[in-house]
Amino acid sequence: MTGGSSLPPGLYVVATPIGNLGDLSPRASETLAKASIIACEDTRVTGKLLRHIGASTPLTRFDGYAKEHQAQPLAERALVEAVALTSDAGTPLISDPGYILVRLAQDLGVSIYSIAGPSALAAALSISGLPTESVCFLGFPPAKSKARLSWMKAQAHTPATLVFFEAPHRIVASLSDMASVFGGREATVARELTKKFETSRRGPIEVLAEEYAGCPTIKGEFVIMIAPPAVDTGTIADDRELATALADAREALTDREAVHAVAYALKLPRKRVYQAMLAQKATEDPS
Repeated sequence: MTGGSSLPPGLYVVATPIGNLGDLSPRASETLAKASIIACEDTRVTGKLLRHIGASTPLTRFDGYAKEHQAQPLAERALVEAVALTSDAGTPLISDPGYILVRLAQDLGVSIYSIAGPSALAAALSISGLPTESVCFLGFPPAKSKARLSWMKAQAHTPATLVFFEAPHRIVASLSDMASVFGGREATVARELTKKFETSRRGPIEVLAEEYAGCPTIKGEFVIMIAPPAVDTGTIADDRELATALADAREALTDREAVHAVAYALKLPRKRVYQAMLAQKATEDPS
C-alpha cells in the first residue's frame, strides 16, 4: 500500500488504536494509505502504524498545540489533496486543542470527513457501569492540587457522569482530591484500555482512592468516571428510618458496605448515609 491517492481532496480526521493495533478499521487503514500526507502528533508513533499496514504515506508533525500559522498550510493543502489528521492514540482532538486545523479548514470550505474508530472516552464509558444518559467530559484535571480542587468543586453539582483523563504519576493525588470533593459517589477507574493489562474497577470513589494510594507503582493511562450526584428531596427517608436501616445493615455488613447498601435501598446520597453512619458510631459504647 502506498500514499498518493484516489481519495477526494479534504481533511480526514482518522481515529487510531488506543492500544490494540487490531482496532484499526479497514476504512482508517485505506485512508491512511491513500492520503497525500498525514499530519500527526508524533511521526514515530504514526510511522509504526503505517508499517503495520504496509503503507508509506508521507508524514508531517502537527501536535495539539500547533499555532494558526502552522495549521494554515495544511488547511490550504486539503483544498486540493487528501490530508489525514491523526493523534498518537484514539480520536483526534478529544482532549486536544489542535481543533484549530479543523476550524481553518471549515472556514476555507474544505470537505471534512470523520473516519470514526477507537476513543478512550467511549470505550471507558461503555464498561463503566455508570449512567450514560448525560455525560460531561472534562479532560485532564489541573496538575496542582489547589487548582484541581477548585476545578472539581465547580463540577460537584453537575447532573451528569463526569469523565476525566489522568496520567499515572498524578492518579493517586487526583483520586484523593476527587474523594474529598465527590465523597459518597460511585466511580469507575479504567486503566490501559484495550491493552494486555486492561483493568476496570467500580466502587465508591473514596474506596478506589484508598486502593490506588496503596499501590507502590502505577503505570498506564487512566480514565476516571464519577457518577452524577444523587437527588435528595429530603422526603425519601427520615432520620429515624435511616438510622434503623443503618443499624440493621451494620449487623451483617462492614460499615462501608452498609453505607452503600442503605444508600441504594433508600435512594439517598451516599454522603448523607455516610454522615449518618459516623453519627451513629459516635454514640455507640466503645466497650
